[in-house]
Amino acid sequence: MRNRLFSFVAVMSVVVLASIAVHAQTIVIKAGHMFDTQSAEFVKNRLIVIKDGKIEKIEKGFSNVPEGEVIDLSNSWVLPGFMDAHVHLESESSPDFYLNRFRKNKADVAYDAAVYAKRTLLAGFTTVRDLGGSGVNTSLSKAVALGKVPGPRIFSAGKSIATTGGHADPTNGYREDLMGDPGPREGVINSRDEARKAVRQRYKNGAQVIKITVTGGVLSLARNGMAPQFTMDELEGIIEAAKDLEMITAAHAHGAEGMKRAVLAGITSIEHGSLMTEEVMDLMIERGTYYVPTLMAGDFVVEKASIPGFYPPVVVPKALYVGAQMKGTFAKAYKKGVKIAFGTDSGVSPHGHNAKEFQLMVEAGMSPQDAILSATLETAKLLRIDNELGQIRQGYIADIVAVKSDPLKDIKTLQDVSFVMKEGVVFKNDQ
Repeated sequence: MRNRLFSFVAVMSVVVLASIAVHAQTIVIKAGHMFDTQSAEFVKNRLIVIKDGKIEKIEKGFSNVPEGEVIDLSNSWVLPGFMDAHVHLESESSPDFYLNRFRKNKADVAYDAAVYAKRTLLAGFTTVRDLGGSGVNTSLSKAVALGKVPGPRIFSAGKSIATTGGHADPTNGYREDLMGDPGPREGVINSRDEARKAVRQRYKNGAQVIKITVTGGVLSLARNGMAPQFTMDELEGIIEAAKDLEMITAAHAHGAEGMKRAVLAGITSIEHGSLMTEEVMDLMIERGTYYVPTLMAGDFVVEKASIPGFYPPVVVPKALYVGAQMKGTFAKAYKKGVKIAFGTDSGVSPHGHNAKEFQLMVEAGMSPQDAILSATLETAKLLRIDNELGQIRQGYIADIVAVKSDPLKDIKTLQDVSFVMKEGVVFKNDQ
């Protein structure tokens, strides 16, 4: 037994030392076109020197290539790793989605989530914010951070917070004898004190952000998708507790009144914003509130609502109405100057297709430069990590992706990422 233990320790020591050696190795990327977030343009022929997972320096031209592993992206367009501020890694929409809550164990959900996380990373998204699951999303965040499974860096909200019967009440649509009376532990609150307790419970569980559902939703089994679902007192309790714990907050919202209350209470970002009014836009500009539009979700639910049986009957009219509003709202908010961060609501739509959001944003009137900035620098600012991520810049973490043609001429090329590096480790190289 002792010899077996010694052999195991010896082997593990070699693995750890090899890992350290690889990570410490200098990597040099020859970037033919590198996206500069300051000018929002591509600059030609840059050497990106990476050591210990960080960008050590960036030099012009390819004449003086330092020693190290050279990755030739001289015929590629190189960008910072993309960030998606709104995903749900535990599941994907399907006609079986609602029954799967009763069929799948947490272990099943975890294995699915690991697959979705890897798919997201290989699509070029090196950082995501998971805005609501069962708590498996928080465990997955830890597993990725420890290198146990490949995936993007995950900022997890754990279980979303709702009011009784609200969009994130986990027992909506259940039989009466199964409903019970979920409370703050399960993410259901009905007072300022319960609001604070729910936030503190998520902090205790390891969540890094707080997600609330301030209006009804499209896919929940409740009739109204737009009415407000929190009082100002409840909202202030949530945001007060979150600020004390230095946690950013996100509010799912389709109807204007719920958005307005959340913005006035101090929410960090409004998610979806389907029926956002000019009054709300002005408030968001005044208070620096971010808007995460999730156009892919609207596009997807409108398409699937026309398929008989894909969604329950209570969902279909909400999907057709709310989904159709989202592009028009986005166009108005962008033109008005609301701060926009990139988010897809992937999990509603399939994981790994996140980059289609770029195309939808540009089709709705956003410039390709601003679309790219929304998924890099702006989302980094939203997540308060812009001092180390969101740019290809000296001293920053080496999250880098590449595509084979110019996305400023054809934004669709971002849907075919050929190179993915996260923290100096290459996960994909199709050059």
